[in-house]
Amino acid sequence: MKSYDELFQFRGSSYDTAMQAFPGARDQEFFQVLRYAMPEAGMVVADVPAGGGYLKQYLPEGAVWRPHEPCSSFTNHKNVQAEKTDTPLYPLPWEHCEVDVLVSIAGIHHVDDKLPLFREFFRVVRPGGKLVISDVSEDSPVAEFLDEYVGKYNSTGHDGVFLNAETVGKLEEAGWVYDSSAMEKFFWVFDDRHSMALFCHGLFDICKTEPEHTIAEIESRLGVVELSDGRVGMKWELMTVSSVKPEVR
Repeated sequence: MKSYDELFQFRGSSYDTAMQAFPGARDQEFFQVLRYAMPEAGMVVADVPAGGGYLKQYLPEGAVWRPHEPCSSFTNHKNVQAEKTDTPLYPLPWEHCEVDVLVSIAGIHHVDDKLPLFREFFRVVRPGGKLVISDVSEDSPVAEFLDEYVGKYNSTGHDGVFLNAETVGKLEEAGWVYDSSAMEKFFWVFDDRHSMALFCHGLFDICKTEPEHTIAEIESRLGVVELSDGRVGMKWELMTVSSVKPEVR
């Protein structure tokens, strides 16, 4: 499979453009992560991979945002700049125990061997600090949509290494103490179905089919609901896993 760096240095700009065109579409996704991370004013919150810096706007006032994004392609259309370094995803650019909570949203399913990354997360988080990973779960409708549909019709293919029964074991091998996990179900929200398809075409760089086809596939594979405010909700789900770094004794 292609690495995170290889994929998103190529199509990060398209992803970022979609996020800017529909800035509130994924609000529910980010809010559910913050229920686990519980950032507060004064806390250092690491964001890996940071994409175009989308998490920052959801953090409480006074929280210190520390982004790491290896692909500068994400920052071509974003006012809030992540680090334009074109470096590998890890090692991370921080000192030992520098971070209070580290958040990783929907990026590490592009990492084959996650254990070294989990060890890097462990290195930079302080004792008593937290790691929250929210990503696609193996055998879920989202995983099938990404690998079977997006992978067929986008520019790079898609072959995810999704969260599964081994994930917690890998976290514990890296030193983390497992806290909790849940399959979080929510909506990506749009004014209409056409906007939904345009967003997905940009986010995933779907370039080999038309929006009408994508609408039909989303409806059959994931589901779409009419919301009370007249907008539409595209069903999405992620496995959100919370772990803690043990206190030094």
